[in-house]
Amino acid sequence: MTSDRPERDKAGHMFEWESPDVAEAWRQMRAQDAGVFAGVTERMLDLAGVGAGDRVLDVAAGTGAQTLAAARRVGLTGSVLATDISASMLAIAADVLQQEGWSNVETLVADAQRLDLAPDSFDAAISRFGVMLIPAHQEALFAIRRALKPGGKLAAMVWSMAERNPFFALPLGILQARGLLPSSEPGQSVPGPFVLGTLDALENVLRQAGFHDVAVEPVTLCWRFPSVAATLDYLQLNVAALPRKTREGLAGASGEHVFAEFEQALDRFRGPNGLEVPGEALIGAGAK
Repeated sequence: MTSDRPERDKAGHMFEWESPDVAEAWRQMRAQDAGVFAGVTERMLDLAGVGAGDRVLDVAAGTGAQTLAAARRVGLTGSVLATDISASMLAIAADVLQQEGWSNVETLVADAQRLDLAPDSFDAAISRFGVMLIPAHQEALFAIRRALKPGGKLAAMVWSMAERNPFFALPLGILQARGLLPSSEPGQSVPGPFVLGTLDALENVLRQAGFHDVAVEPVTLCWRFPSVAATLDYLQLNVAALPRKTREGLAGASGEHVFAEFEQALDRFRGPNGLEVPGEALIGAGAK
């Protein structure tokens, strides 16, 4: 793994990813996330055409749950390159892959907006919940397309519209209403979870990057927690990735009030088995 730290984007982020604290929070969320994302991740790999022996590029890989799924798909005759802006995230990914016994994965600390990879060198590319958070996502998609072999496919997963993802949309709406986060809507240039949340928005950015045979499909998922308290514990981990100004605004009594609002907003999803909150993602796929 290279130790080079990419230059931070100056436009500002709704989320921050590079610190060890954020990486540790994401590590703690892996078990919960696995139950939510396992099925949709396999669908993403299907749409990218990932198979045995392939060389796969994973952009904005984070702590590498989908990297591991891709490594299993390609087997030891294939390989995966996992890239992310956060060295701390990739260190966790590398550790998990090593523990699982997979030696066919390399990691590279790189800004997705400035990927410098050999052209025509990958059979497939994936990105799970990364593209919509990249400020210049069009530049990242151009770079991914350049790295693919002719006929190679990209499958990128993003969050659908806010109203179809109340688990994140409700807490984010509360933070935005309190002035602790900027708003972010489909079609805006400000990165955020829902900026590519319509079929047209995701299809258009893929076509503009030069991909053909583009198709976008919605996939459903569900967040399940045994209690409201467990849900709030998970959301508390998510806070680690918010900008410093937001984290400071959640300190002390103010934070207690905000989390009380989170609890009230999510209480509608309480049932006999705990909380079950529906969600939806979009997977956009296109070929070079």
